[in-house]
Amino acid sequence: MTDSPAPIYPLLPYPGASRGAVRRLDVRIEMAADRTLRLDYVLETDLQHVRIPPAVRGGGRAERLWMHTCFEAFVAGDDSPGYLELNFSPSGQWAAYRFESYRQGMAAAELAADPHLQVRQSARELELQATVRVASRERIRLGLSAVVEDDEGGLSYWALRHPPGRPDFHHPDSFSLALEPSPSP
Repeated sequence: MTDSPAPIYPLLPYPGASRGAVRRLDVRIEMAADRTLRLDYVLETDLQHVRIPPAVRGGGRAERLWMHTCFEAFVAGDDSPGYLELNFSPSGQWAAYRFESYRQGMAAAELAADPHLQVRQSARELELQATVRVASRERIRLGLSAVVEDDEGGLSYWALRHPPGRPDFHHPDSFSLALEPSPSP
């Protein structure tokens, strides 16, 4: 990774929906020359009013993480209809899926290595750092998002950009950030 500070991108709540107890949700992003992507999600909130999945010893791959508090990244090649969906849970669990095109051809994605997750929590902040290697050799487009579950089980949806209509992190308009790898040292 580089020595300069990674850019910070604010995630926005779905228009017209309640923010719940969330004050702010930001993502710091960095991609190294070896295509290692580091995503640092910082959720500022009163954690008494947010359901955080309990830690699972050893973490590992799991399904349906998006049904609870979960941080997500959607990764596409610059000129490809296919994309990768990555889900990171504060439990330490993760999921990875490949799609051939918009919501079509979903399959479990094989990654070069399991994502590395680190979670830190205080009374007012939850931070999840995910490090994962992406296979794309070209510039990538990212869609960054999160689902936050409140203490009553309600879900709020956060993204860099929300397309028109219902919340849809898979929509091509959600892939709003282009990212180049950092130059080799």
